[in-house]
Amino acid sequence: MIDRPIATKSRTREIQEKWGAQTKKSFGQNFIVEPGVVEKIARAASGDGKGVMIEIGPGIGALTQYLCEDNEEVIAYEIDPRFPPILQEEIGKDNLHVVLTDFLDVDVNALLKPYAEKHIPVRFASNLPYYVTTPILFKLFEAEEPIEAITVMMQKEVADRFEAAPNTKEYNALSVITQYRCTIRRIMDVNRNVFWPSPNVGSTVLQFTFRDEHPIKDEAKFFSMVKACFTQRRKTLLNNLQGWLGDKQQALALLEHAGIEPSTRAQQLSCADFIRLFKENYES
Repeated sequence: MIDRPIATKSRTREIQEKWGAQTKKSFGQNFIVEPGVVEKIARAASGDGKGVMIEIGPGIGALTQYLCEDNEEVIAYEIDPRFPPILQEEIGKDNLHVVLTDFLDVDVNALLKPYAEKHIPVRFASNLPYYVTTPILFKLFEAEEPIEAITVMMQKEVADRFEAAPNTKEYNALSVITQYRCTIRRIMDVNRNVFWPSPNVGSTVLQFTFRDEHPIKDEAKFFSMVKACFTQRRKTLLNNLQGWLGDKQQALALLEHAGIEPSTRAQQLSCADFIRLFKENYES
């Protein structure tokens, strides 16, 4: 039970005034000011609380505060140098370790490997700034070391892309790679009015759990091919694959070998189609 949640407007203002920690648009900062929301996210993200919880972009600690209650160890990566002392003093938990760095610069496999060797589960949680949602999640999805689950609040429009089906405008490379690697659970939709300051769009919390079976051996090359197929949505697979391979005849052979019409566009293929396209040409 938390007596003084940071996730209230009064407590947030108090901390901002005490530390001179006003939000910065350059970092996409919007603080949650509804404790019921962060508690629900923390409960969903933490599972049984065993192992390590890694939070990306803790800000002044609205979610961090609850994660520290529910987990054995919390490592928080923060890019804003104003926030680490706030987190340490205002939360004051021995199980919290704050790292001042841009998570996009972190070697995820090197971070995860020591825990994997000891069979310690690692989970991620974050209220991600909208402008870094995709690059950070791609970074996590492409990690070679195991991740138990990723629970992230993001712009609703971006969340819709993760869950998108073929032949919809939301469907893109992110949809395919995510659905290849993960099962997706929608935890909750979040009204923009629970943030301070209030953003212009609504948010959604998704939880990603990694699949046990990965049918592709060279996943890095597979992900590269999928991204290339969506380089220009209006162009055919033949054109996009030609750019990726640097050879039109090779691109044509790739599609013919998998039984896919050259005039097909990427958004018409299911995740299973992309797997077939790759396996028929590179792992058959």
